[in-house]
Amino acid sequence: MDYAAAKQTDVAEIPVIDISGLMQTGETAQAAAAIHEAATRVGFFYLSGHGIAPELMAQAFAVTRDFFDQPEAVKASAAVDTNQRGWMATGMATMEGAATHDLKEVFFWGAPDHPPENRWPADYPRLQTEITPYYRAVCGIGNAVLRAIAAGFDLPADTFEAAYERSMARGQLVYYPPSTVDDETEQRFGVAPHTDFGVLTFLLQDNNGGLQVRNRDGDWIEAPPIPGTLVCNIGDLLQRWTNDRFVSTLHRVINRSGNKRHSIPVFFDPSPDAIIDPRALGTPDAEAKHDPITAAGHIAARNKKTFSQYKS
Repeated sequence: MDYAAAKQTDVAEIPVIDISGLMQTGETAQAAAAIHEAATRVGFFYLSGHGIAPELMAQAFAVTRDFFDQPEAVKASAAVDTNQRGWMATGMATMEGAATHDLKEVFFWGAPDHPPENRWPADYPRLQTEITPYYRAVCGIGNAVLRAIAAGFDLPADTFEAAYERSMARGQLVYYPPSTVDDETEQRFGVAPHTDFGVLTFLLQDNNGGLQVRNRDGDWIEAPPIPGTLVCNIGDLLQRWTNDRFVSTLHRVINRSGNKRHSIPVFFDPSPDAIIDPRALGTPDAEAKHDPITAAGHIAARNKKTFSQYKS
């Protein structure tokens, strides 16, 4: 049996949501209803009409591809640290419960205006200058989507603002080599089945495919690239914050395209000391399923279980 088999997807399973009204005029009703439905049913959806220029998306991919093609010495000059900043070599990430490490390289960075400090490679300055505009654009989309989520719960549009004053929004550049015969024998994934740790993930994926999502029936389905869109999914912290009304869904990646695969996720998470408490989003005390936790405390605990730089 194929360990990475997945069914084809139709729009009814992972919907495409047009957020042009939300981004252009701030109108929340249409986007709020569509996001709420997708977040409670499948936890994954595509975003169209987000307003990021195609040229900016192309620039982000171009510098990503070029960075991973640099000599290892250039990448290793900004080796990853325990603040999740810098370049991580293949073999350093093992998802909790996975049989083997992920087949990927990753470069991590975060907000430039508060700690922890980013680790940009000194001999490759264009990485910072060419990826930062894309990162800032995605963060703008994140703020808008949070306003729509608040509206979907009949809460004030600024409900999440205080929790995001010093957002931990983090970006990753990810390179997935083509899966080899040895990888297939080891049943290795580009990234093994997992849920995301935080609140919202915004993913720009190239045209090679390979992202798979487990639906509510327990079946794995393909989440193929749709040009011009971002994939958005709910993370564990938002499931907790919404008292499990939103679902954080298992997903994985395998690169069987025969080509180099690249993706750019941005994990749009709150300030480190933000308290994640279902009661803050209207859950009565008697119905709350989760105790309050800080955003940083939750994410740090998950990082320590996943990445080898924390285990030395």
